[in-house]
Amino acid sequence: MTEAIALTDLTKRFGEHTALDRVSLRIPAGTVVGLLGPNGAGKTTLINCLTTLLRPDGGTVRVLGHDPGTDPSLVRANIAVTGQFAALDEQISPHENLVFFGRLLGLGRAEAQRRAGEMLERFELSEAARAPVGYLSGGMRRRLDLAVSLVVPRPVLVLDEPTTGLDPRSRKLLWDMVRDEAARGVAVLLTTQYLEEADQLADRIVVIDKGRVLADGSSDELKREVGGVMCRLTMTSGADTEAVRLALSDLPGVAAEGDKVTVPMSQPEDLGTVIGRVDRTGLRIADIEVTRPTLDEVFFALTEPLEKEATR
Repeated sequence: MTEAIALTDLTKRFGEHTALDRVSLRIPAGTVVGLLGPNGAGKTTLINCLTTLLRPDGGTVRVLGHDPGTDPSLVRANIAVTGQFAALDEQISPHENLVFFGRLLGLGRAEAQRRAGEMLERFELSEAARAPVGYLSGGMRRRLDLAVSLVVPRPVLVLDEPTTGLDPRSRKLLWDMVRDEAARGVAVLLTTQYLEEADQLADRIVVIDKGRVLADGSSDELKREVGGVMCRLTMTSGADTEAVRLALSDLPGVAAEGDKVTVPMSQPEDLGTVIGRVDRTGLRIADIEVTRPTLDEVFFALTEPLEKEATR
């Protein structure tokens, strides 16, 4: 499978702060890779290095074999990017915005018109095609921004939190679009705050925090890595929850939120050990559930140790 994006030991520093610490990442053509991490993990810095906006301090970046440092125009010609904020002219219509960007990116007049109509229909914006962008709702503006990024087909698509602020119907439109792009051979890099989104769309998920790669694999592989099953204990109060978390804090991946404590277990038989330790605290368990881990639990299990380390 052709490698569309190849990052090797990518390093970027801002003064004494290391934003990216020897990050390696491969995205073949026709695949979707989800890039997950908390705020400040280095996701946007990685995208900026990939899209020629920042120069790395170490390592290599290749987009279809081109180096963003020495061949920026070739890299930009092969990447479509949707950032977190729309860059639209609010005084003109969605149709005019799409034609403008199509022409700017090299399409002829007739082809720009055709692609504009196609994108308006694809993102269900046809009824608002002639109204000034300034009158559109936030969700419609976001869909238009996505349409602009696709008006000229490119072999690499970078989506930086594309569904933030979208309603469920618009989010489904975006999901269908991502699947369609991957099916026609486009390499997609997707950052998202919605872990369900990565679970649904990504062939591979890369988790980064503090500029380092913590995990790289399919959703199922990451879930198996964290634990074969998850034990969820519902306690009678938030105070009890914190006390149980502390009692189990030596176990990897233990997390607490509200009245629930989650504990990764390699096998269901470990449940007896967990319950025994909680019993010794004298606290009462209101409910116990044993299931496969969710991607949310994988994320917290991987990133929480680094967050604790940072607060010491």
